[in-house]
Amino acid sequence: MSGWEQAYWEAGDSEGLPRRDRVSGPYRRYVPDRFDGLPLVMEPALAQRAADVERGIRALNGAGGDALAAVSRFLLRSEAIASSQIEGLSPSPKQVALAELGHHEPVRGISTQAALVANNMTVVREATTRLVEVERVSVEDIVDLHRALLPDQPGLHGLRERQNWIGGSSRHPLEAEFVPPAPEHVPDLMADLVDYLNGSAHGPLVQAAMVHAQFETIHPFADGNGRVGRALIHTVLARRGVTTAAVLPISLVLATLSETYVVGLTGYRHGENAADPAARLGVGKWLETFVSAASVAVEQSRELVQKIDDLRAEWTERVAAYRAAQGVRPAPRAGSATSRILESLPEAPVLTASTVRRILGVSAPAAGNALEELKQAEVLTTRKIERNATAYVADEVLDLITSAERRLASTRFDTRLAAPSRPVPGRPAQDMP
Repeated sequence: MSGWEQAYWEAGDSEGLPRRDRVSGPYRRYVPDRFDGLPLVMEPALAQRAADVERGIRALNGAGGDALAAVSRFLLRSEAIASSQIEGLSPSPKQVALAELGHHEPVRGISTQAALVANNMTVVREATTRLVEVERVSVEDIVDLHRALLPDQPGLHGLRERQNWIGGSSRHPLEAEFVPPAPEHVPDLMADLVDYLNGSAHGPLVQAAMVHAQFETIHPFADGNGRVGRALIHTVLARRGVTTAAVLPISLVLATLSETYVVGLTGYRHGENAADPAARLGVGKWLETFVSAASVAVEQSRELVQKIDDLRAEWTERVAAYRAAQGVRPAPRAGSATSRILESLPEAPVLTASTVRRILGVSAPAAGNALEELKQAEVLTTRKIERNATAYVADEVLDLITSAERRLASTRFDTRLAAPSRPVPGRPAQDMP
């Protein structure tokens, strides 16, 4: 049964520390219920809303799935920035896309920050994909995910063996905002968590909410719990088939609504008696918080998908007008390099002739001619990346991604009403007054 456990903190060797850190005393740490003891009684209205949001997610992964999947990794740059521990910096999508290109061919002028973010985007994507594809997730799989997200901190790998806490002093838990369970409880609680994650006792959206809250309550690692906990949201939704190639930016919405998020998690940690009506209300409050965040993520993703579709229609018109002016058929041949590049631009908004040859398997002349045609049609712009190499850039795609990320960082999800609440790239030129 859940509850607050009394413990005593012994200061130990505190020589040279300020007086406020040289303290001993009692504190409380929270031991959550196992999943088979958690209260989960949803109000009918909330259950209906969760079902509606889930349908919205599935719809996005249908008609708009390819468009959303194409830009999903860019929307999660904030996760990569956190994983890189880059404080206060947010390299633009263009910089990160160029850094990704640098994984395959020489690109000069890539900033260290952009390279770190691009590397971490790859790590997060690959590690999360492995978790989605295994037949049954194990505790060791989650430990491996944590290891992948903190590759340069081997001393923090593995389930924690010391008490940790959130907020207050870094030296003691006496003033902490929340103290997770003692380390001896962690292995059993994590085993229970993966048992629940591998099942289907509740709907996918509810399951993702419960896994995230329980993981954050256990706080099983010395550091990096937030990154792993956010990745588990995507893991659950993908394993249940709600999202496929696309990633829904629920975690970015929760990060923006940070105060509401903390209140929801506090309610989830309901206290002494799981059968108490207050406990049910607390878990219900958390589910309401999570479902609301998912609803916003669906709405913002739907808007982005529509803008990508509109942009593709504009490209088609521009290419048709340019080709007609050259005296050739307005529509490029289906399956041609030009046609295939147009389809892939949201996913690969920075290209070179070498990139096109690699990903499309076409000849060098066909790749070069197609890129030049799209440049002349004002679909692409160019940027020198090496002495004898040119990158072709779909600036409009990168601007859409930047605008979406800025909206997702606004507490009103509209930067005209509230400025972004965390570091994000500057406003795209077309958004300037």
